Amino acid sequence: MSLRIGVEEEFHVLEVESGLLVPRADAVLQRLSKRTFTTELHQSTVESNSGVHSTLDDLHADLTETRRRLDRAAASSGLAVMAAGTAPLAPAVSARPTADARYLHMTEEYRKVADEQLICGAQVHVDVPDRDTAVRAMCTVAPWLPVLLALSASSPFWQGADTGYASWRTLLWQRWPTAGPAGCYADAAEYDAAVQDFVQAGVISDPGMIYYDVRPSAHLRTLELRICDACPRAETVVLIAGLFRALVTEAREQLRTRREPHCSGRHEWLRGAAWRAARSGLEGTLVDPEAHREAPAAQVLRKLLVRLRPALEVHGDWETVRTLAHQALAEGSAARRIRRAAADEDLLACVDMLVAETRGERGHRTGRRPLAGSVGSGAGRRALPEVIGR
Repeated sequence: MSLRIGVEEEFHVLEVESGLLVPRADAVLQRLSKRTFTTELHQSTVESNSGVHSTLDDLHADLTETRRRLDRAAASSGLAVMAAGTAPLAPAVSARPTADARYLHMTEEYRKVADEQLICGAQVHVDVPDRDTAVRAMCTVAPWLPVLLALSASSPFWQGADTGYASWRTLLWQRWPTAGPAGCYADAAEYDAAVQDFVQAGVISDPGMIYYDVRPSAHLRTLELRICDACPRAETVVLIAGLFRALVTEAREQLRTRREPHCSGRHEWLRGAAWRAARSGLEGTLVDPEAHREAPAAQVLRKLLVRLRPALEVHGDWETVRTLAHQALAEGSAARRIRRAAADEDLLACVDMLVAETRGERGHRTGRRPLAGSVGSGAGRRALPEVIGR
């Protein structure tokens, strides 16, 4: 039986003419369904929640339609939305917490860590039969998660400057006390006890503040991927979702055939591997999860594809994922495209490109123009590569 998947995406809210991040999520959300769209920590962010799907084709259709609805709602208020790990133009004054008791407590408790949480991610949920399976699968999938981070890398700029990283969002995110590798636990009870230790020690206020790279969902029967940047192109999200579902499928099969996953008990290298992926994206090297050695990103991704082919074929995802992965390697990461736009023109051109890709348009159009100019026309909409839906 196919494991179902769902996605949460976060989007920056921008002022159209300047391209600046602005705290106006409420103006967008008031025109949208609360069932699908919601607030986040800061008022400059909107979150969308997909439906639950069995096929990558259906997931893609959901994501693209959701983005179109969000785009139209933003445009009606003279705003634009953008899926990327960071906004190239994000002044510190744009930080304004959402008026929610939990969010206000977080900003008071964590101060600058929360103030600078002007970042967006993409989370993928995959069905699991129970929390014990979710917890035990974390150890098996963890070594390969930096590869998924590299695929998503879309945040080289922070407050107008090139950070030297493909995913600066990762470095900002890892400042939270519970971010990073999850480690291994024997079962859900052991994991939940560790979470309660954090709460009782006053490190976090509730279990929802566990920000591991992967975690059992607090409210769904799923395993949740949390390491990735928000992705300008919906196809990148589909690729990551397909790979993560295959990793979970493989982990479940390993758990079925032996009592416990093989684990050395050493996870410090995983944080280093995530740093390497955040630094280089697809354009440099990654840490090979099997050899623990530096290797070209393309080589590590191809190794993952070979490893996961049986699990991908179980879900009918092999051709789709292979095509999208090869396309990603050929065209480079979003971080590379962003830097190219900045070098060719300026940061406003980066914003234009990212907004256009979020809408579903492909290619960068030179020359400054109003970001809302083509909203709702459909003229720039691009179809999913034909392999999806075969």
